[in-house]
Amino acid sequence: MTPAAHPAPPAPPLVHPPRRTLRRRLAQWYRGRPLRTRLAALTALAVAVAIALSALACWFIVEQRLDDLLKKNLTSGGMPAPPLNLNGLVCGTTPQKALADISAANGGREPFGGRGLRDTQVVSLDGKAVCLPANATRAIVIAAGDLDTTDLKPGQSVVRSGQYTDGTPALVRLSLAYTDGRPTPIGVVMTAVSTKPVDDSLQQLALILGGVAAVGVVGAGLTGRLIARSALKPVDDLTDVVEHIARTEEVGTTIPVTGNDEIARLSTSFNSMSTALANSRDRQTRLIADAGHELRTPLTSLRTNVDLLIRSNDTGRPLPEATRTKLLGNMKAQMQELTLLIGDLLQLSRPDSPKPGQNVAVVALHEIAGRAVDRARLRGPGLVFELDIAPWYVHGDGAALERAVINLLDNAVKYSPPGGVVDVRLHEGLLTVRDHGPGIPQDELQYVFDRFWRSPSSRQLPGSGLGLSIVAQSVRDAGGEVSLGPARDGGPGAQATVRLPGEPGAP
Repeated sequence: MTPAAHPAPPAPPLVHPPRRTLRRRLAQWYRGRPLRTRLAALTALAVAVAIALSALACWFIVEQRLDDLLKKNLTSGGMPAPPLNLNGLVCGTTPQKALADISAANGGREPFGGRGLRDTQVVSLDGKAVCLPANATRAIVIAAGDLDTTDLKPGQSVVRSGQYTDGTPALVRLSLAYTDGRPTPIGVVMTAVSTKPVDDSLQQLALILGGVAAVGVVGAGLTGRLIARSALKPVDDLTDVVEHIARTEEVGTTIPVTGNDEIARLSTSFNSMSTALANSRDRQTRLIADAGHELRTPLTSLRTNVDLLIRSNDTGRPLPEATRTKLLGNMKAQMQELTLLIGDLLQLSRPDSPKPGQNVAVVALHEIAGRAVDRARLRGPGLVFELDIAPWYVHGDGAALERAVINLLDNAVKYSPPGGVVDVRLHEGLLTVRDHGPGIPQDELQYVFDRFWRSPSSRQLPGSGLGLSIVAQSVRDAGGEVSLGPARDGGPGAQATVRLPGEPGAP
């Protein structure tokens, strides 16, 4: 027997991806529009809502006023005064029958004087007779409940919406009819006034308001676009400048600023950022150029000495021992100079504004100054160091501050005469280092903290021209101030002053 084939499993139902709602599509379309278009659209929408609300309020107010006028016109007069005189009325079983009898009596012609402002008809309480004036041109449709008004008192009436037998809308007033000698009503008086003129006026008003609203919305859209173009002109200029910088990498380009609004503040901030980037690039370029220039001299001298040693070895003509010793000493000094220069460059390569709290701690400035003086004594063994140091604690990078103080003392040692005196004082956060050397010319004071700057009179002395730059950066990072100038007492030498915020006791 052949085994029965198993039926194939049913196919899984198709899962259709959810359709995006109209709101999501509109939101996606809105986000994809330029800012100018979005601003114009929002302006047009706001004006459209305001105009629509104003138009609706206007239409309803006019409609209410006209309705009140119709009711006042309907109830102000024309009510038959009791007792009712039935003479001159044409009666029929229905309003249409009574109106047909009147038309037949007049030969199908409209009565002299045309239609009046109001139309009146009397209906018996049992509804079997309807009487119209002999000059009537329209009859009123009797609605259910019109005959249930027997509880009205003489002079009272009710008003309802209705229509004539020809379909014309009307406002109908109902009151009771009385005859001579009868205290009880004999029927219901129906007085009507056509509302068609009012409805036509309201329809025309609606068309006018709709047209005005449409013109207002279109005008608001055009005006909003013009306003958006004018308001976003500074943003367009800013965008052009940013695209120009991105395309050409020409930082430093600025845009004109007018006024003091948010756009002006944005433009001012952009100009500041662009100028800061340009200055940063200039500093980097200058640092690279100056570093290359400073590295070229020791590298050239070192290569010359190495080439001389290699040539001596290749030719088999050894150098005299004294010359060889001198070359090796020069190479060692040049390597030390390169090491110092590279260390200074690494120090200066740190960001000008380090992150808050980075390597910051409470450090004893008086202890840093003491250690720096001990190292300076080793570099200037013939000098006299006079100390007057009081405790002072500051918040900062201890290693960077110690490097700064060491650089100040190295500078004093370098320019002090043999056997000279170096004064080091620290009181209430004010550190002064004063030497008795040749001092600094007045016209060179503005350059002393520039990177790689060296006085023409000290070009023959060792150094890279980065020491004081490191001092300025380290002190600035610690929130302090540094200056270098002539001695305060008018004597020979220069005096460096560092002021750091802190307190005399350990926090």
